[in-house]
Amino acid sequence: MNYAGTTLDIIEERHVEIPLPDGCILAARIWRPADGTPVPAIFEFLPYRKGDVTLPRDSVRAPYIAARGYAYVRADLRGTGESEGLMEDEYTAQELQDGCDVIAWIAAQDWCDGAVGMVGISWGGFNGLQVAALQPPALKAVVSIASTDDRYADDVHYMGGTMVVDQISWASHMFAINTLPPDPDLVGDKWREMWMQRLTGSGLWLKTWAEHQRRDDFWKHGSVCEDISRIQVPVYAVSGWADGYCRTVFRLMEHLQCPKKGLVGPWSHKYPHIGVPGPAIDWLGEELRWWDQWLKGVETGIMDEPQLRLFMQDHAEPASYYAEREGRWVEEPSWPSPNVTRTPFALGRDGTLGQDDAPKGTLNIRSPLGTGIAGGKWCSYANPGDQPVDQRRDDAGSLVFETKPLETPLEIAGDAQLELTFSVDQPVAQVAARLLDVAPDGAATRVSYGLLNLTHRDSHETPEALVPGETYTATVPFKHVAQTFRAGHRLRLSVSTSYFPVAWPAPEPVTLQLDTGASRLVLPVRDMDAVTQPRDLGTPKGAPPMEKEVLEPEHAEWIVREDLGTGETQVRIVDSDGRLRIKDNDLTRGATCVETYSFTGTDWRSFKGHVVWDLEMSRGDWRMSSRTETEMTATATHFVINAKLVAREGDAVAHEQTWSCEIPRDLA
Repeated sequence: MNYAGTTLDIIEERHVEIPLPDGCILAARIWRPADGTPVPAIFEFLPYRKGDVTLPRDSVRAPYIAARGYAYVRADLRGTGESEGLMEDEYTAQELQDGCDVIAWIAAQDWCDGAVGMVGISWGGFNGLQVAALQPPALKAVVSIASTDDRYADDVHYMGGTMVVDQISWASHMFAINTLPPDPDLVGDKWREMWMQRLTGSGLWLKTWAEHQRRDDFWKHGSVCEDISRIQVPVYAVSGWADGYCRTVFRLMEHLQCPKKGLVGPWSHKYPHIGVPGPAIDWLGEELRWWDQWLKGVETGIMDEPQLRLFMQDHAEPASYYAEREGRWVEEPSWPSPNVTRTPFALGRDGTLGQDDAPKGTLNIRSPLGTGIAGGKWCSYANPGDQPVDQRRDDAGSLVFETKPLETPLEIAGDAQLELTFSVDQPVAQVAARLLDVAPDGAATRVSYGLLNLTHRDSHETPEALVPGETYTATVPFKHVAQTFRAGHRLRLSVSTSYFPVAWPAPEPVTLQLDTGASRLVLPVRDMDAVTQPRDLGTPKGAPPMEKEVLEPEHAEWIVREDLGTGETQVRIVDSDGRLRIKDNDLTRGATCVETYSFTGTDWRSFKGHVVWDLEMSRGDWRMSSRTETEMTATATHFVINAKLVAREGDAVAHEQTWSCEIPRDLA
């Protein structure tokens, strides 16, 4: 296929088979210059199906980059898409070795000059760092977007040792993905055998993850922070404030010993050229500057610029969705930055914040079950409802500390911390701490937050039960953020003992006693005189979007339902891709997810997460569909998981399976 109006004519190979040393065949889609001249290659390695799920995104990125003198190789992981084999978990040793083997294969092709870069967002950002740590010889640089260096402390599974409810959502998503077959038009008659292998062998990932509730060897695998010196190629790390993974950029800038760049915008879990909330940027142009520098040896000036660029957000009224955020770009020469000073704010027993002469003493809080309803998701995908709304409802179940109206603006950049001195009345407890921007009319916008399982106060590897009534100290780390607080606004710290449905609650209701005199909030205050003139990042560019026929439109809902008769509170989240036909391959696909998180009254045993995925694919007379259902509840001593899978070929059931398990709670 030729693309008019681009720098070079390119060809697109829809299905290329890559043989691995063990005989397994992986499938790839490749865009490259048509004349066959050897060029550097960009490699993206994902489980999300090159032929349909990621094709809308790939069709904008890959041809644009290829037409500027690169081969773009988008390969499916073993056991996904049209790749053979089985995928039993994320970031396995087999996956990472496959990545090294594919890089070697790419470098040996006559259309590649031997230099390979690795790029990806989320899963592809994770394995880019992980493969780099294995040091395959042909890998010369990495772009890692919305990723983590620490799979336990900073991923969708656990935050501060608390189980993130998004873990249920994410496990359910992969449960559904693993039911999809390869495309029969591309792999031929073996498609059904490959499909049955996936249906019967992929397993229930949520069970595996819930069995590892502390930072053990399971999570250390793939956590490149275990030995960051293993990464020796240049790394460009990117994320967004609404994303779940912004903290990684700062740790990488602080600890990587190789050439490095960092960028954090206002975005959710998306590439920056399609970033929402905006402003989106000409990310493909920025990415090409990186690749030209490190894969072609062209001096682009990218490494002469400051190490870290941040979007300094201005005030925004609380809302569950933002198309754009007001603010400006700032630059930091390094991280930690000389422009940022860690500044303590005292807590007063009278609810004041930042007044050293405020009365000191103890305050108690035992949060209602519904504290957290206004918190959105751990990771925003820019769906209406998944960002936090006005926090006054959650504050009603929290301890609240607030400054006087600011006389002059204040800026922060980095990670706030709550240094907490406390006692509790249960052996297992958690705390949620939120930093809010309170407007003169009282509207409260969440700026950042942190969670901590207090049994993990000293270690995620060796948590220790709390002794009721005994006094402890702990530090609650907040997500990084860059934010301006306007004159006349107030800063508010809110502290609660639960935050559902962001985090799974402790086994029993907890009363926490906070010693205000021995506790403090520490903010990363940025010098507002540190004026920079960042280079304009431009507006988004890319290749023409994929051609498609929309049969049913996309649809999203986020509904909180409270039944005052029964006492049930329910959060119902619908995320539907609708149905569309891809004109490139005449494949019709549809996907709908319904998540429900609920509790009843004051019943601490009533917390429930329930997720249903419905998927379908068809072409002509061929049709498949699947429904996966996952439910999680808990007792005081165990997590209880029930799951069901039904996959159909046409109207006939091809495979049906159920799971039921109880997993002991490990101080969680």
